[in-house]
Amino acid sequence: MPVRPILRVALCAGAVVTAAAAQEPPMPQLSPGTARKPPAAVNVAPAQPQSVALTVPKGTPLQVALDQEIRVKAVGQTIHGRVVDPVYAFDHVVIPVGSEVNGQVTKIEATTRGKRTLAALDGDFSPVRKVEVTFNDLVLADGRHIPLSTSVTPGSGQVIQFVAASENKKANKVKDQASERTRQAKEQARQQWDNAMKQLKTPGRVRRVKRYVEGQLPVHRQFIPAGTVYFAELNQPLDFGSEVMTPQMAEAIGGPLPPGAMVHAWLVTPLTSASAQKGDNVQAVLSQPLLDNEKHLILPQGSQLKGVVRQVQPARRMKKNGQLRIEFRELVPPDGVQQKVEATLEGVQAGKNANVKLDSEGGAEATTSKSRYLATGLSLALAAASMHSDTDVDNGVATNGGGTGARVAGGVNGFKLVGMALGFAVRSRALGYTMGAYGAGMSVYSHFIARGTEVVFPKNTAMAVGVGTRKEGAAEVSPGAIVAAKN
Repeated sequence: MPVRPILRVALCAGAVVTAAAAQEPPMPQLSPGTARKPPAAVNVAPAQPQSVALTVPKGTPLQVALDQEIRVKAVGQTIHGRVVDPVYAFDHVVIPVGSEVNGQVTKIEATTRGKRTLAALDGDFSPVRKVEVTFNDLVLADGRHIPLSTSVTPGSGQVIQFVAASENKKANKVKDQASERTRQAKEQARQQWDNAMKQLKTPGRVRRVKRYVEGQLPVHRQFIPAGTVYFAELNQPLDFGSEVMTPQMAEAIGGPLPPGAMVHAWLVTPLTSASAQKGDNVQAVLSQPLLDNEKHLILPQGSQLKGVVRQVQPARRMKKNGQLRIEFRELVPPDGVQQKVEATLEGVQAGKNANVKLDSEGGAEATTSKSRYLATGLSLALAAASMHSDTDVDNGVATNGGGTGARVAGGVNGFKLVGMALGFAVRSRALGYTMGAYGAGMSVYSHFIARGTEVVFPKNTAMAVGVGTRKEGAAEVSPGAIVAAKN
């Protein structure tokens, strides 16, 4: 084999190896560990805690109940009450139950001529006058006085009670965890309200009877009873400092709604069965934060509930009472990320005279007291007595004025004590049974023929609402939803 071709092949092979070596990166030469410099440290600043302002915003209602009976005298007279529903800022109680509130009577409206005439026909020459009040001083437990500027919500100013929804009789005897938790929360809400009202000097039975008898007199004084609750909206925000929130606390906020969760809320949209329409928007705001196991903050105060009027029936004649039902469908926390919910009204504040009841699905309806049967029966009995035909005998001479007892019975039935006086003074049988017939007719009309009672929820009415998340794509039925007539 010739030498030149072999040499040429060898040179070519060497050139390829040399070129390949030239293309490979050089092998790094590591220095001993002690001679290497440590990598530059990266400065990661620790997360700084945030500050949350504990501010009660403008428009927040204070529920103030008069802690003693007030005799209405003049504009400017002082009134005194106590807070019966706690006020929160974020997750802190800043105005606890029992805080004192001072105010004044700002206006005593004059009665119209028509109202005076109607009252006089009923034997009442001192008709009730509308009284407006305001509250301007808050006294905390530590003695601090905080000036207030408030406006009392129209429709408030009555003795109210907490009405809980009735239990579902068709439910299984063995309750699941969610329903049991809701029941406990509802019972706790009722107990909190009862405890708040115990701090008031509400009148006993003797005092109530005395005021009732006094109210039957032709001329009588006007009182505002202890326990009357006013919703006083703040015209200016209240500042209670701030809270330091660590990143760990911030990360713990939120999360899924626990089964059987119940929130406390104030109604933002005033509602009445007389004017509400099906499909009207309804809004409420959480008055208290929702905590899981009293530790984990799920929803802060100020979160919103949005819904619609689901069903409404205005009051009609023949004592057909109003009905109202609302349904909350959306929950909007302060961060603005809304979620679909199903909500049921589990409790609501209602006036004692309204006789409101809630069914097991949260529907409210005004009811009529069964005492109407007793009152109407008594009125008819007095009317019958007024037509008694016995004659009076004066000095051995019979008169045709009818019996005195009959005339008095008719007078009492028609015009109370004024009618009684007329029955004694006027010897007229016709006058006696005319007054008796008038009283019986008015009793039958007012108790059985007149228009029934409307369901009325003034703005800032406190509610207890059971909430749960709604599955996407679920049918929008209302078994879980809310409201009906109150008070």
